[in-house]
Amino acid sequence: MSDLATSDIDARLEGHRTELTGYCYRMLGSAFEAEDAVQDTLVRAWRSFDKFEGRSSLRSWLYRIATNVCLDMLNAGNKRARPMDLTAPTPVAQAQLNSRPEITWLEPVPDGRVLPSVADPAETAVERETIRLAFVAALQHLPPKQRAVLILREVLAWKASEVAELLELTVASVNSALQRARATLAEHAPASSDTADPLDEEQQKLLERYVAAFEGYDMAALTKLLHEDATLSMPPYDLWLRGHDDIVGWMLGVGEVCRGSRLVATVANGTPAFAHYHPSQSGDGSFDPWALMTIEIVDGKISGITSFLDVKRWFPLFDLPERLPAPGEA
Repeated sequence: MSDLATSDIDARLEGHRTELTGYCYRMLGSAFEAEDAVQDTLVRAWRSFDKFEGRSSLRSWLYRIATNVCLDMLNAGNKRARPMDLTAPTPVAQAQLNSRPEITWLEPVPDGRVLPSVADPAETAVERETIRLAFVAALQHLPPKQRAVLILREVLAWKASEVAELLELTVASVNSALQRARATLAEHAPASSDTADPLDEEQQKLLERYVAAFEGYDMAALTKLLHEDATLSMPPYDLWLRGHDDIVGWMLGVGEVCRGSRLVATVANGTPAFAHYHPSQSGDGSFDPWALMTIEIVDGKISGITSFLDVKRWFPLFDLPERLPAPGEA
């Protein structure tokens, strides 16, 4: 194989990386596992490219490989979750921090790694909606093949015949799997949330008020921004709180260590997010990474806050600064 041919193959395969990562992320619920699955997919495709006879499109062939990779990974039986999928809410007076292994948790993902650029705003909205944490968490309740069927049919809009060919099933089997998947998803229907891009003026002002309240540690102002039944969770801890009273109670108790923090805006899973920096223990006035905070907005108020605390994993993935300098520091 000539260098030119090799370069052409690499470019053709690489052109599908982002959409394949989005597919694998929805299947696996892990940003890092999705990237591993896609890398495995592209390596397998490159090695067997001479056997690709063009009987199907390159895209559908890659999806077949990616699906098999994901199904193999899911055969271990693991499904990722959010704290609210595992336990009941805890009253703040009884709150205890119990950590669970990394493999337990649904992981956040940067939009740019899983959402290919498309010209159609409606298609972009659907793509963004289907990477929301709540939607991906709901997918985790489906058996692996049903998960693949639902994503291919409902998210990616493949025809039943195309999915049947990919999964080596009959069209009737695909339609039956889709019906069962829809029924299960209805039982675990993801809560609605407004997407982040583009933010309308009202959402932008809400987030500005949230930053001012959080950085100023103004709990009265924060309470006004939260739905009465808003939730707060903090993976890798399985604790989660429901209701603005319990959230504020946490912030004024164990969470008091967050006083004086700074927030830097970003986007995760199609929703607004912040890099949360905590005052450094060095005493030099700088700020250290503390959490990746995703925000869910419904009807003009904040309905959910998820603070992912494993910053050594998340901040590099989101290309976030390792620290914030002290005010006035260059």
